[in-house]
Formats: sequence, C-alpha cells, structure tokens
Amino acid sequence: MSTPHPTAPPVLVVGATGALGGKVVDELLARGKNVRALVRPASDASKLERRGVEIARGDMLDPDSLTAAMDGTDAVVTTAAGYTRRDKKAHDIDTTGNTNLAEAAHRTGVRRFVLTGILTSDQTPDVPHFWHKKLAEDRLEQLGVPFVSLRPGAFLDQVVSMAGNPLEKGRLIWMSKTDVPLTFVLTPDLAGYLAAAVDADAGQSERVDIGWDRPVSVREAAGLIGGRSGRTIKVRSVPPAVTRAAGAVVGPFVPAVKDMAAMFRWFDTGRYVADTRRQTELFGPAPTAEDAIARLTAELSALAGKATS
Repeated sequence: MSTPHPTAPPVLVVGATGALGGKVVDELLARGKNVRALVRPASDASKLERRGVEIARGDMLDPDSLTAAMDGTDAVVTTAAGYTRRDKKAHDIDTTGNTNLAEAAHRTGVRRFVLTGILTSDQTPDVPHFWHKKLAEDRLEQLGVPFVSLRPGAFLDQVVSMAGNPLEKGRLIWMSKTDVPLTFVLTPDLAGYLAAAVDADAGQSERVDIGWDRPVSVREAAGLIGGRSGRTIKVRSVPPAVTRAAGAVVGPFVPAVKDMAAMFRWFDTGRYVADTRRQTELFGPAPTAEDAIARLTAELSALAGKATS
C-alpha cells in the first residue's frame, strides 16, 4: 500500500459506508490517495476513521453540506444509490441528490467527478433508477463538470446471494428468464475501476461500459459456479408473468417493485450487454467470465466454510 502525501488534496467518496463504496476507499488508499468520506450525521464512521479517512458529515439532500465536503478536494467518486436503500428518500436521493452533487462539484471546481452509472441507462426511460443515472450524467455534462461515468452490468456476487449462499443452498433465485445472456460484474472489480478512473487518461465527459469479455446467462453462471465447486447449483426462476403482475398490482403503492419489474423486462430483451472496448483502453483487458466466476466461487466457498466452522 502506498503512503499518501500529507498535503495532497483528498478524494471525496460518497457512499463510503456501503459495500461498494467501502471497497472504493480500500482501493484509493492502496493507491496512496488521501480519502475524505461523506457520511450522514447519524452514521457510524469509526471504521473509516481508524483507517485514516477524513470524515465530512453531510447529506446528498443538503447542498451546503456537499459544497463543504467537496471544498479542497481533487476528485469525487460517488457510489450512492437511493434505489438500493429502498427507503422513503430513495427517489429524492437518485434525483435531487445527484443533481446536488453535480452542482456542488461545479461550484467547487473538482478536477474529476467519477460516477457509478448503470449499463444501458440511456436506453431505458421506463426503468426509473437506470434513467436517473442517465440524467445525472447529463447534468454533469450541462454544468461542464469533467466526469467519468462507469456503467457496470449487474452485480453477480449480489445476484447469486439474494436467497443465501448458493453453495450452501444448492440453488440461486432469478426473477426472470434464465437463458438470456447479459453483462455481469463483480463488486471488487468495479471498485478498482472506480478508483483507477480518478487518474485515468479519460476525456472531459466519458461514459464507459463495464463488464466481462462476454455476456453470460444466469443458467450458464450457475453451471460455472457448480463446475468450480463440484456441486450442483439449480436455478429457480420467478416467471416473467409473476414479475409483471407484481409490478402492475403493487407498483402503484411501492414504486421500487414497479421499477424492479421494468428492470427485469429489460434484461429479458437481451440488450443488457456491454461494449468493453473503452474499458479495455482505460483499465486493461476485461476479466473473462470464467476467471470472474472462479474468483466469486472461491469467495462463496470461504464464506460457506466460515458458516460451518
């Protein structure tokens, strides 16, 4: 791990207490960066503080706190996503909150803003949390903020664990068709790319697809996990009709359900596929599906071992 220069301006991480954001902090520290984290007033930041991370208390819905947090920073990396929180502020975070971040970056003149986008977000106005990322990119561009938006595919490490460790359960759950190839990523890989994007040789306004060497279906992914672990991993699919019905019936009352149903409909089109040419230019060759799934299987095996010890 490199030692940060004490007077070097920090990189602000928004979402540092989350799973992805925490790994971004790790990657930045490993690269010798000073790190400042935006942490909500009521959140526990003790783990970050013990690692030498500077804490800026604030909230994405409080513009003044964002300006204060960005003051004196070199760059910003945001992994914040209201959709994944599924609370009453989720929509405001993904809309007003992202706008507030862009405007604070404009006011403070940060050198680079690194946004965690979503693959194909510019093609999906009917999937709200995808479209909000596209609008966040547009706002950064309108304000003239130098930015790199990394647009990852679906997080396979999160997908396979939705119903528990598949190596322990012998199965994983998918909400739609299991034979449609789509782009996946792993959380640690994306964290590394986000940290590298701070100093990557990128343009003023870059939107970069992030994925593997090829798309894979959920059924193929389960087969690869099973092959690596020597276990049979079944895929239990929730039929598309059920997902659509849930979106129609529950969606008007719980917007996240309608949003999720729209997302899985989009996955079923087969168009959720990354073009990794720019990823390769900026960060090196994309991981192969086999390598990524081998690493994921090793992690799942270690977790299963801890659970039985």
